[in-house]
Amino acid sequence: MPTYDYRCNENGQVVEVRHGMMDKVTTWGELCALAGMSPGETDPAAPVERLANGGQVVRNTSLGDRGTPCQSGAPCCGAKACGLG
Repeated sequence: MPTYDYRCNENGQVVEVRHGMMDKVTTWGELCALAGMSPGETDPAAPVERLANGGQVVRNTSLGDRGTPCQSGAPCCGAKACGLG
């Protein structure tokens, strides 16, 4: 499961939690429940926003031998045509 960072505008805290890609977290109370922490003095109904995480580039070499990434022969990242290789 991926991790996500959320920020509560009411208290300024940023909290990292793990949940499914399709799950939505919209309130401080929901976020605290996922993180296993107490909401403290912040209203559990306070809205939170998901922050844009940088993500991680996965290179085809780290995935082991899975065949060639571009079976069609067209330029692609596996052929280092996109500059990431």
